[in-house]
Amino acid sequence: MEAHGGGLRRILVLAFCVAGIWSAYIYQGVLQENVSTKRFGPNGERFEHLAFLNLAQNVVCLIWSFIMITIWSSGNSGGAPWWSYWSAGITNTIGPAMGIEALKYISYPAQVLAKSSKMIPVMLMGTLVYGIRYSFPEYVCTFLVAGGVSTFALLKTSSKTISKLAHPNAPLGYGLCFLNLAFDGFTNATQDSLKARYPKTSAWGIMLGMNLWGTIYNLIYMFGWPHASGFEAVRFCRQYPEAAWDIFLYCCCGAVGQNFIFLTISRFGSLANTTITTTRKFVSIVVSSVLSGNPLSTKQWGCVFMVFSGLSYQIYLKWEKLQRLQKKRKAM
Repeated sequence: MEAHGGGLRRILVLAFCVAGIWSAYIYQGVLQENVSTKRFGPNGERFEHLAFLNLAQNVVCLIWSFIMITIWSSGNSGGAPWWSYWSAGITNTIGPAMGIEALKYISYPAQVLAKSSKMIPVMLMGTLVYGIRYSFPEYVCTFLVAGGVSTFALLKTSSKTISKLAHPNAPLGYGLCFLNLAFDGFTNATQDSLKARYPKTSAWGIMLGMNLWGTIYNLIYMFGWPHASGFEAVRFCRQYPEAAWDIFLYCCCGAVGQNFIFLTISRFGSLANTTITTTRKFVSIVVSSVLSGNPLSTKQWGCVFMVFSGLSYQIYLKWEKLQRLQKKRKAM
């Protein structure tokens, strides 16, 4: 009975994590798309300074992580020092800025799909730089994802979707997405390196260090000179409080989503988190297409299923590998 009760509690906690991640990030995606496409005021002005979203998110997550560390920290030292995040902070500032900027040129579903191909630059870097050899099934996953994203990019976008973009330019938009992936790869590698050097580093410590440097860099970029774009972004928010409210909710969703991600990783491991976030991306595309007026053609939906088939197969391969490792440990 105790084992049954413990299993039920784990299922309920997992369901809670899934609901938290999905609701936070799907709603954040809706808000992000609204801010980038909505027209405000009688003159139909757009909020052009999308990099301001990154600064606002950094500030909210910095405050959130500081509060969490203050409340939950057990006083243990030995974590990575705050200054060690400076290089990852640069790429973590530039990468998301490029991802958000891409929304001026391509639709939100196209951006989500392009950013789902994270394994492609990882495998290319692994093969060319480190000489890593990948298995045939791993190449099948990459082919499905790369083929789906490439075909989706080549298919004609509907005129209704194009009319909602600020400056339609598909090659530039997809280029920004893939640069975003490249910078994300460096950021993740640096975080892993810091975690290896400082094993006592907590998830909240990483969140604090990354957002501290992100706040510093974005403040310099947005307000570092008299006519910097940050001043115009603040003026726009003061003139149209609706935009400011959407930005604030966007930041809160990001902070809440990170909490559920950390909870999932600590309780169920990174594989469960990958599965949840991957399925969330698919649901985000569906929600965006239904609610935000970005209709996809039958061929484009075929590309979406092609990409997520590859991602699902990748998750299965990771699960299979994890099962083999667990059997070896039991045998020892």
